[in-house]
Amino acid sequence: MNSLDSARVPFNPPDTHTSSAKSYPSRPSDRRGFEIAIICALTLEADAIEALFDHHWEDDGPPFDKEPGDPNAYSTGVIGRFNVVLAHMPGMGKVHAATVASNCGKSFPSIKLALVVGICGIVPFGPDKDEIILGDIIISTGVIQYDFGRQLPERFSRKDTLLEVPGRPNVEIRGVLAKLEGLRHRRQLNAKIEGYLAVLQSDPELHAEYPGAAEDRLFEPSYRHTDDQRSCEQLGCNGELVSRSRLSAADVPTKPTIHFGLMASGDAVMKSGEDRNRIATAEGIIAFEMEGAGVWDSFPCIIIKGGCDYADSHKSKVWQRYAAATAAACAKAFLGFWIPSVTQDVVCLAANVKRRCSLADRECFDQRKRLAGGPMKQGLKIEQTVIPPQTGENAATESRTHYLPLSRNKNFVGRQEVISQLQQLLFTDPDGQRVALVGLGGVGKTQIALQLAHIVKKEDQADRNYSVIWMPALSMASFEQACSKMISKFGIAQTNEENPKETFKRFLSSEKVGKWFLIIDNADSIETLYGKAEAAGGIDQFIPDCEHGYILYTTRSREVAVSVAQNNIVELSEMDDQDAKTLLKSSLIEKDQMQDTALIDRLLHELAYLPLAITQASAYMKVNEVSVKEYLHLLQNTEQDMVELLSCGFRDSSHYDSCQGAVATTWIVSFKQIRAVHEDAATILSIIAYLEPKAIPRALLPPLGSEQKMTRAIGTLCGYSFLTKREDGETFDMHSLVHLATQRWNEDDGLEIRLMAFKHIAKVFPTDDWENREIWRQYMPHALRLLTNTDDGDTKDKCELGYWVGGCLVADGRIRQAVHIIESVVEIQRTTLAENDRRRLESQHALAIAYLSNKQTKEAIELLKHVVAMEEDLAENHPSRLASQHALATAYRFNGQIKEAVEQLEHVVAVQADILPENHPHRLASQHTLAATYRFNGQIKEAIELLKHVLTVEVDMLPENHPDRLTSQHELAKAYKSDGRTKDAIKLLEHVVAVQADILPENHPHRLASQHTLAATYRFNGQIKEAVELLKYMFTVEVDILPEDHPDRLASQHELAKAYKSDGRTKDAIKLLEHVVAVQAETLRENHPDWLTSQHELAKAYKADGQVKEAIELLEHVVAAEADILSENHPDRLMSQHELALAYGADGQVKQAIELLEHVVAVRASILSEDHPNRLVSEATLGIVYQDNGQTKEAIEMLEHVVAVQAVTLSEDHPDRQLSIVWLQSCYDRLEEVSVSGEPDGLETDD
Repeated sequence: MNSLDSARVPFNPPDTHTSSAKSYPSRPSDRRGFEIAIICALTLEADAIEALFDHHWEDDGPPFDKEPGDPNAYSTGVIGRFNVVLAHMPGMGKVHAATVASNCGKSFPSIKLALVVGICGIVPFGPDKDEIILGDIIISTGVIQYDFGRQLPERFSRKDTLLEVPGRPNVEIRGVLAKLEGLRHRRQLNAKIEGYLAVLQSDPELHAEYPGAAEDRLFEPSYRHTDDQRSCEQLGCNGELVSRSRLSAADVPTKPTIHFGLMASGDAVMKSGEDRNRIATAEGIIAFEMEGAGVWDSFPCIIIKGGCDYADSHKSKVWQRYAAATAAACAKAFLGFWIPSVTQDVVCLAANVKRRCSLADRECFDQRKRLAGGPMKQGLKIEQTVIPPQTGENAATESRTHYLPLSRNKNFVGRQEVISQLQQLLFTDPDGQRVALVGLGGVGKTQIALQLAHIVKKEDQADRNYSVIWMPALSMASFEQACSKMISKFGIAQTNEENPKETFKRFLSSEKVGKWFLIIDNADSIETLYGKAEAAGGIDQFIPDCEHGYILYTTRSREVAVSVAQNNIVELSEMDDQDAKTLLKSSLIEKDQMQDTALIDRLLHELAYLPLAITQASAYMKVNEVSVKEYLHLLQNTEQDMVELLSCGFRDSSHYDSCQGAVATTWIVSFKQIRAVHEDAATILSIIAYLEPKAIPRALLPPLGSEQKMTRAIGTLCGYSFLTKREDGETFDMHSLVHLATQRWNEDDGLEIRLMAFKHIAKVFPTDDWENREIWRQYMPHALRLLTNTDDGDTKDKCELGYWVGGCLVADGRIRQAVHIIESVVEIQRTTLAENDRRRLESQHALAIAYLSNKQTKEAIELLKHVVAMEEDLAENHPSRLASQHALATAYRFNGQIKEAVEQLEHVVAVQADILPENHPHRLASQHTLAATYRFNGQIKEAIELLKHVLTVEVDMLPENHPDRLTSQHELAKAYKSDGRTKDAIKLLEHVVAVQADILPENHPHRLASQHTLAATYRFNGQIKEAVELLKYMFTVEVDILPEDHPDRLASQHELAKAYKSDGRTKDAIKLLEHVVAVQAETLRENHPDWLTSQHELAKAYKADGQVKEAIELLEHVVAAEADILSENHPDRLMSQHELALAYGADGQVKQAIELLEHVVAVRASILSEDHPNRLVSEATLGIVYQDNGQTKEAIEMLEHVVAVQAVTLSEDHPDRQLSIVWLQSCYDRLEEVSVSGEPDGLETDD
């Protein structure tokens, strides 16, 4: 045995947290048996971890496999009670860490905890001024991604909400860390670390010895190391050292100290003492590292690292191995305090039992396991411990899918008659598929509906197959948010063009989903349900009306009840006396108070026998330890003026009014009491008044200075039942009437609260990076409510919030909403900010992007020209200036101003080449856009060269299936097609389609788009059958997911018609194109570009079918319409004029054809390069028409020019070049006037 093997003998300090050396878990049967992952970035870090394994599974069996496509390298073994998997990272940094963690989660799906273990840079003095020296251990209590945020003009603003950045660990981890910070357990942890470190230091090959205090040198932050390639010793760094008492003591400690605190995680190594101190002071961090933020989103995570330098420019490798050893020792010690899951214990116990069984017993065991799907599904009796099997009703429910975000109310009592009546109407009465439960707010409608939902979910109805779905109807935004969550939970496919509400309706309308029971809760507003008179459309249009669906509405409005359920209405009144007393008794701690029946009767009378009022009163009494008598006294002394005010606010169009004041009385008492004794809770209550009352993320609640204050305030509100915590612990709901009451309550100091709300929500709302989409979708209903329902507020915060909300709406495809929001921001800033203010310019830039997405190209160009002009005072390489120029170039391209676009983009790319690294995403994006514009300009060679460069860079930094890499390959394929390299284009597109087939569902819009382009290229290459087959397949997919008038579905039909035309099936092409044009006539405005394009293509089909008059009529209409909306040099307008000239020629109107073609050739000559394909086609066509008109000299001159240009730009065998030579030779051979009938093949441009 060598020394390294000797070092693997585990050290086990004598305590209850460590297993003996011979007692470790059995080898897992598969990868699901691992619950602990350890991730190391450096080999020296992994060496230290592996040296502390109690057992290596590779030593007594084959290595465990991994998921296909997982490139990670793993080591598996045992530490203490745990089977652990060690993931070896291929390099340092957040990106590597995120990739490794993501793949590890796929190969080892049962991971419950990840430890990121290794070395880090430390802050020499913590927030409390404790000294931190090299070799000390840092255990993360939270992670701050300090380089993630927004680069504002004056400063960098870090995003710091828990949902946007890694933030704090989960509850279980926080509990263990709190335990270890205590004196007793910290001592135990230190003892374990000391023992494990001794094991590592006993192996000389690990070099884990303490380097000594003399090597621990801390320079002043301003003293910099001037050469990264040379060490401090080589440079002779001799700056003033900072004295530390821990190192100057006579007895220098060599034992590492543990520090619990925040760690900063970033993409780059921190090499500045000044930046280190600045960030540490601002954020309260004690260490810098590079991997934690990448792992945090994949697993519950703890970072344990040893300090190897002071995060300054004076880097040294002297401390790395010792620091790695202290971290590894701490990681193993920490696992001694981590409690394994019940599942792992049972599986390991079962494996041990099996190992001790006879062969016959094992065979019986394996058979039972196979039948039950694993040991957890079969009743196992192990030493008097019984795990019950899942049979009967549990098995039945597995075939059904439910979306019930609210938990069952354990205190629910009574109401059996109402529930029976609802069941009878819904599931027995043939006319009762839609039922309304109507009553006053607080009377218990939601709780009854929830009870019924859980009954239907648990207890089989007649046909035993109901799915149960719960949807709120507070507002359209809340309904859409719930649709999104249900879609996500059910795994329903959704296209980019289809909003969640439409997907929800489509899904439930399908008979394939089986029978379902849908609860529409809080359907109180007739406008939310059906839309306003001036803008029809509400939630009701997304509720399917089908035979396999059963719907229960809860509402306060009789008008709503009648409109949705006609006669199927169940009216809900207050609880009867017995049920009310049962509810009160179940909620009270001191049950003997119920003996005073007269007092109880008076209390229930004051509370109007409303369940919500009773529940809240009970919560108040429990929280404040007051008796029923004391609470009743508070009720009767409430100021009547306030009661009447809130009562008035609760009234609606129905005639329920007798009990509303009673509910208000209960709430006003509680509001006043909370404000008097818990100002923090009152602040949260006030802020929520301006948000949506349902699905309120914890991160949107105002910060209170400390986690303890926040926890206490939320606990108080939950204790009063004003807030209900969802199962995730981070999302809350408020009863809609309570929400209304808080708005009335806020009126005295509403402005101050509104200002606070805007400031906080603007701070925490995420950027529009696509990675943040789940966060912004969660925040969006609340932000929209604040922006659209609140007139006043601080303009700075309101505009900042509107800016990011608008950007996220654009990214989500909600373009019209985005335009409306950003226009309001721009209008506010027009009157409050100077014309050249950076914030105002950024908002105008964002509005222009929204305009482009909304096809308002002229408005976008006008706005971007203004922004670019205002930014001329900025440095040429300023990111904002370059971004605006990039956007303006894109707008120019959309508007057909290709030359201006190329000029602008070439400038942007040149400047970025001087300031950004080769692989910077902004630089690659600009190069990609420039290449696409080159292709539009006919600069095919330049486009190909640039796209090849972009792809070369992306291949080194992006995985094969990354969207950016696939997009670049897609664009390169288009360039190949334009260059005549059709086979290369097809090969690349087939690769893109194949990769997307592995990662995207068949109805994903990106996959369909790639297939569309491939089909068009097949057609261009003469592979008509392949094109038709692929387009027909796409059409069958789109029919199931897209409505008839969806642009993508129409585009596929358009392309299929072109393929039919190329296949000689002109009649089929005409039929399909006439259908497309007819559908667009119903849905698009008269001059919409898509409609004009379809008419253009139909005219070409008419001409090919000999219907020349019809073609001319249609093309003259298109040309006239485009003259009103497109610039003279717009490519689409020129293409239509070209096609009309061909039609004139086919009709014998040669002079008209020549006049129009001469115009097209002149305009294209002024905007396109000499070798642009469209310019050459127009010139060649004009030459042929000249010959038809007897102008042979002009024909030869024009065609000679075309042939000469193509000789330089096209290969010798390119079909366009060969055809031009044939035409020119024809002119030479036929010097006399020749009458040519019909249209020469190959002259049409392919769009």
